Amino acid sequence: MEDGKVVYGPVPITHGRKGYLTPPGTFRVTFKNKNHRSSIFGGAPMPNSVFFNGGIAFHQGSLREKSHGCVHLSPAASQKYFSELSVGEVVEVVR
Repeated sequence: MEDGKVVYGPVPITHGRKGYLTPPGTFRVTFKNKNHRSSIFGGAPMPNSVFFNGGIAFHQGSLREKSHGCVHLSPAASQKYFSELSVGEVVEVVR
C-alpha cells in the first residue's frame, strides 16, 4: 500500500496449517534473506524470505499446501515483496 491505496495485490497465498497458524497482526520487517533455508524444517528452501515475526516470513512456497506458519507466495509475488519491502517497514497479516 502507498498513501492508503493498494498498489500490488491481492495475490494468492497459503498460510499456516492447524497447529502452526500464521499470527494475524501488524508487524515490522525484521530481516530479509534472498536464499534462506529453514533451520527448523530440515533445510527447506525459503526463497525471497521477508521475516516479520520471529521465524515467520513471506516467501516463495507451495500454493497448494499450507505452511508451518509462514505466508507462501508465488515466485513472482515473493520476488515483488522481497524487492519492495525494506527492514523496518510495516506489514499486516489479516484473516
